[in-house]
Amino acid sequence: MHIIADLHTHTVASTHAYSTVLENAEYAAKAGLTALAITDHTPASTDGPHIWHFHNLRKALPRELLGVKLIFGAESSITDYDGNIDFPDDECNSLDWIIASIHRDKLAKASREEITKLYLGAAENPYVDMIGHCATTGYEFDYEKCLKKFKEYSKIVEINESSIKWKNTSDNYREVIRICKKYEIPVAVNSDAHFCGLIGKTELAFSLLEEQDFPEELIINSCWDKLKDFINSKRGNIL
Repeated sequence: MHIIADLHTHTVASTHAYSTVLENAEYAAKAGLTALAITDHTPASTDGPHIWHFHNLRKALPRELLGVKLIFGAESSITDYDGNIDFPDDECNSLDWIIASIHRDKLAKASREEITKLYLGAAENPYVDMIGHCATTGYEFDYEKCLKKFKEYSKIVEINESSIKWKNTSDNYREVIRICKKYEIPVAVNSDAHFCGLIGKTELAFSLLEEQDFPEELIINSCWDKLKDFINSKRGNIL
């Protein structure tokens, strides 16, 4: 199994990341990736760039860099237990790829019932494409109920390498993967790289998937045509 696109990466525009767009593209090319999503944190985040960063993506950057196709996106934070995010609809609509994630600086730990309600709400946001690192420890929820809702509303479930490596989420992800396999829920395997040298590196995530013989056809970023069709179906043939 392998990925052809890394759909969750950060640049120096997110102030706790360390590489430029060009550096990330260089490493994506070295990794043999077809595409790379630029998904810096939104302006309301503690380390987010000014809104002009997102306004200027299409104007300043080419659609392809060093042979790697660029996907212009953002990682938004879920801000309340109704599942609202900190990026306005019109801003979401101007980009290719929107991730909705829980971040500790924006949302306190809560009960299983509150986090379940949160994810059910986030699932219904038509502008959200992927639910980021949902296996975060301390924010557990009714996995089966919410993951089935993600499928119903065409939300991709992320298997996040950085979360597995640094945040002790392997057991939670095993349960997420089991349910996604059971109900044929699409996932994306991503690095969540904050440094260019980590672009495309997802060994731990794939190890968990292989433990359960997870079908490669359910990994949306294992095939460019499948990923392109998904984005174009929501955004109107932009790729």
